[in-house]
Amino acid sequence: MFTNPEQFASATKTLFELQMMTFNALTSKAVQGVEQVVALNMATAKNSVAGSMAAGKDISQAKDPKAAMAAVASHAQPGVAGAVEYSSQMKVIMDDIHNEFTQAADAHVAEAKSALTALIYDVTQNVKPGSENAVEIIKKAIDNAFQGYEQVTKATRQAVQTVEAQIAKATAQVTPGAGKGK
Repeated sequence: MFTNPEQFASATKTLFELQMMTFNALTSKAVQGVEQVVALNMATAKNSVAGSMAAGKDISQAKDPKAAMAAVASHAQPGVAGAVEYSSQMKVIMDDIHNEFTQAADAHVAEAKSALTALIYDVTQNVKPGSENAVEIIKKAIDNAFQGYEQVTKATRQAVQTVEAQIAKATAQVTPGAGKGK
């Protein structure tokens, strides 16, 4: 068992630090993903405005309705291609975020599990006769802490999956339009 309160405090601090490292890593990945999505949206908006300006110019300079319709048609195809490209780039970003989240979470969970296993080993090595109940209470507390740690990781993964599903839904609304020539 812990020979002094400092050992228990140190073990608790280590677990808390592991939880914070995981939270920071996942938060960092989320922020990077948001930055990438914002950059993609800004580039798409910029390209869309430029395309609209060019289309407007071409339409206004058309000499007759047939030329105006040809100008409209010539600018419609790049718009559809842009939507498909946007969808493709968004999928790449979301796949990267998902993979990085999974890797970071798995690495930190493995590290936490290793630290907790070592902690349990330390707790059980110095057990004085008659202290078995205290050891079981500490083991249970450590196990509960790890389960809480796993729950945070699971909740974070579910949040990422929800965001991915929403982006996939939005992308699906754009992509079918590309196939219909809208």
